[in-house]
This record gives sequence, C-alpha cells and structure tokens, in this order.
Amino acid sequence: MELSVVIPTLNERDHLAASLDVLAARVPDAEVVVVNGPSADGTTGMIRDRDDVDVLVEVSDRTLNVSRNAGIRAASGETIALLRQDLALEAGWLAAVASGLETAAVVTGPVHETLPAGMTTTAPERRRIRGRDVTYFNGGNVAFRTEVLDRLDGFDEYLETGGARDAAHRLAGLGYDVAWKSEMSVRTEYEADGGVDERDHEWKYRALAYRLVKNYGLRPTVLRRIVSHAGADALASARDVVGGEATPTGWIGTGRDVGVGVAAGWSDGMVARARDRSPTRNPHGCSKRADRAVAKYDWR
Repeated sequence: MELSVVIPTLNERDHLAASLDVLAARVPDAEVVVVNGPSADGTTGMIRDRDDVDVLVEVSDRTLNVSRNAGIRAASGETIALLRQDLALEAGWLAAVASGLETAAVVTGPVHETLPAGMTTTAPERRRIRGRDVTYFNGGNVAFRTEVLDRLDGFDEYLETGGARDAAHRLAGLGYDVAWKSEMSVRTEYEADGGVDERDHEWKYRALAYRLVKNYGLRPTVLRRIVSHAGADALASARDVVGGEATPTGWIGTGRDVGVGVAAGWSDGMVARARDRSPTRNPHGCSKRADRAVAKYDWR
C-alpha cells in the first residue's frame, strides 16, 4: 500500500513535532505531507530541519478545508490519510487502515483525548437521512482510497467548520461505505485543558444548514433536523442561564447568531446545489482553484 499522510497545521509546532516523531516510528515508509498555514511559531523552520517530511506546503488561508485540499493535491499515494496535527498513531493503526480499505472506500477509527478529568474517546456515529446511510468520520483520523477523494473533489472550502461531516453526506450520496476500525486509533500526546467551549454558533448553524440544503435540497427533513439541533442548544443555553453560568443577554445573542447562521447557510446551500447538480455536490472543491500554495518544498 502506497500511503500518503497529510497533516494540516497552524501554530502547533511542538505538538506537530511530537506527532511526526511517532508517525516516523510507526509508519516509516509513508509519504508525509505537512500543510502549514500560516503559522507564526517557527513551524516552517522546524519542518525544514527534519528528514522525515517529504513535502511542505505553505498556504495563506487559515481554513482547514483549504489546507486539506492543498495536501491532497500534493500527495501521490494510492491511499491518502488525514491526521490532526496534535495526534499520535497507536501501534495497530497502519494494519487497521490496510484491512479497512479492503472492504470499504474510507476507513476511520477512534480518537483518544486526555482531559484533566480522564480520557474521552470518540465512538462510531451513523444516521439515516433521506434514504442514505451516513457514517460520519473524524477528519483528523481517516484514510481514503485516492480515487474516492478524486471523485469527491476533496473537501468543500466554503465551510469553515463541518467539512468532514459534509464529506460524509457526499460519500453516502455517491454510494461509498465508511468502515470503522477500533484498532485505527490515535491519541493526544499531552493533556488538553478541557476549557470553556467557545463554539461559534453562527458558523455551526451556517455550516449545518448549508450542508443539509446542498446535499438534500429544500425538504421537511432538512428543516426538522435544523430545528432539532437549535432546540437542543437553546435548552442547554437556558439551563446555563438558570444555573448562573450565562446571562439572559448572552442567551438572546446566541439565538440571534443561530438565526443569522441558518439564514446564510440556507441561502448559500441553495446556490451551491444549483452550481453543482452532480452527485459530488462540491462547488468549492480541489479542482476549482490552483492558487492555494504560497510556497512548496518538495524533497521527494
């Protein structure tokens, strides 16, 4: 298996270095592509001083999906894996990738993250939407057959968040299966702070509405799912107000952000669906631009 590992990074030099050390030990024959954009912590110098990175792509855009697509374009393997910058592969990762891709077009696995209160681990997540069996994957621990990424045209660069979930919907629409392998596990090499969730509610709902409308059109199912998500968040925010952890003004502001996000995502999703009527549903994909890279260092 000719494997390329793409690692998008932004201002995480030390965590990236630790992940690269483990990657080099676990999968020494992999082609490693790091997409740096745009870090200000000496990441470029650190990468250029190493001998285990094959390609360094510098981008000016801070959007994760732009970095993913830049790495996909630079990779040459028959299999392309995406790895989060602060995650380290565990021992059975490579074997799990190989066995998973024998039966499915895409394979993913758990992410173990250390928190002050203990460890949290992701679990398989599946939904049935409009007759599609959608299997979601973690965008920081996933491997694709390259021809599948080509057909997907990579990730949708409109999205600042939720790019992996959008790709999961499109994979299901194209008839591809996603395998879950518990042995394909990765972990954080340090203790996360588990701090306050500073989620951007406007972009969360903009992304949600956009990907649902783009992939499924204007259907009651789409509206019902958006309302369900918004209702759950509204209830959680109301509990925070009652518990003194948030203010009524903040709750109202969150509601405003949700409404603005849904309206923008709904409108832009309709435009995107009209622009790409094919099953790929990706009007902002890999093939749509060639100017992502500011600089490229290729040591292959």
